[in-house]
Amino acid sequence: MYELLGICLVLAGLLTINAFASLAAAAAWRLLERPTRNLSARARAEILFVIRISPPALAVISVVAFLVPSFLVYEPHATTEVVSKKLGVLAVVSAGGVGFALWRGLRSWWATKTLLRKWLATAERIRLPRVGIPTFRIRHPFPIIAVVGTIRPHLFIARHVLQTLTNEELIAAIAHECGHLAARDNLKRSALRACRDALMIVPCGRSLDRAWAETAECAADEHAAHKSPATALDLASALVKIAKMVPAGSHAAMPVAAFLVGNEETRGVNARVGRLLEIASTSKLDRTPNSTLAKIFAISSLSLLVVLGVMVASNAQVLRTVHSLIEHAVRVLS
Repeated sequence: MYELLGICLVLAGLLTINAFASLAAAAAWRLLERPTRNLSARARAEILFVIRISPPALAVISVVAFLVPSFLVYEPHATTEVVSKKLGVLAVVSAGGVGFALWRGLRSWWATKTLLRKWLATAERIRLPRVGIPTFRIRHPFPIIAVVGTIRPHLFIARHVLQTLTNEELIAAIAHECGHLAARDNLKRSALRACRDALMIVPCGRSLDRAWAETAECAADEHAAHKSPATALDLASALVKIAKMVPAGSHAAMPVAAFLVGNEETRGVNARVGRLLEIASTSKLDRTPNSTLAKIFAISSLSLLVVLGVMVASNAQVLRTVHSLIEHAVRVLS
C-alpha cells in the first residue's frame, strides 16, 4: 500500500498543480497581452512560450523536489492509509494524460519520419543561395514551402511554388523559414504539443498554443522583413500567391513543421500581409534588442524556478510542511 499510495500521490500532484498553474498562466497572459504589444513578435513569442511551459515545469519540479522527498522521509512504510476512490480517479486521469502525451509524441515523431521518408524518396535536391540546410523540390498538390524536423531539419518546396514565385519572393519566403530555424520553432512546437496533451482537462492551454503559433509566424515574417522594406513587400506578395494556390478543403499534413502558409484561416494570412505592408510603408521595424532580452528572460525564469525549488526543498521544515499538506489532502479525498 505504501508504494501504491506514493504513486497515486505523485500522479495526483502532477495533475492538480499543472491544472491550477495552467489557469494561472492563462490569466497571466491576459494581463500581459496588452502591455507587450509594443514588443517585437519574437519577444512576445518567447514570453508566450515560457508562460505556456511553466505549468508542467512547475508541476514536475514541485513533485520531484517537494512531494517525493517529503513522502519518502516522513511517511511510515507501515502506513494504514489507503488509496481512496477520489485519489484513484485523479491518479488515473493524470496517468491517462501523461500516457496520451507520450503516445501523441511518438505518433507525431513516427508520422513525421514516415512522411519525410516518403517525400525524400521522390524529392530532387536543389541548391538555393543562403540556405544552410538540405533543400528539396517535391511534387505536391499543397503549395509546400516548409522546414520539416527538429534535430536535422530539411527544407521542402513544391515544384509549382518554385515556378510561381519570382526570385525575390522566393528569397523572402526562405528568409521567413530561416526565422523559424533561428528560433528553433519546430522544437518549441513539439514541446507545446506535449504540454497540451499531458493536461487534457484544462482547455485554456489551447488558446495559448494558438497565440504562440500566430506570434511565431509574425516573428518569422519580421525576421525576413528586417532585410529591407522591399523584402517585406516580396514576402507579402509570396503569402498572397501561395494562399491562392491552396486547394479548397485541403491542409498540409505534417505533424512537426513550420509552413510559410499552413492550416491558417484567410484572416491569419490577411493580418500577416497587413503587418508586412505596414513595415514596408514605414520603412521601419523595431530593432531594439527586446527579443534577446526575452530569451534571457525565458532562460533565467526557468533556471530560477529550478534553483529556488532545490534550495527550498533542502529545508527540512519545508518538507515536514509538505508532508502535512499531503496528509491533509489524503484525508480530504478519503
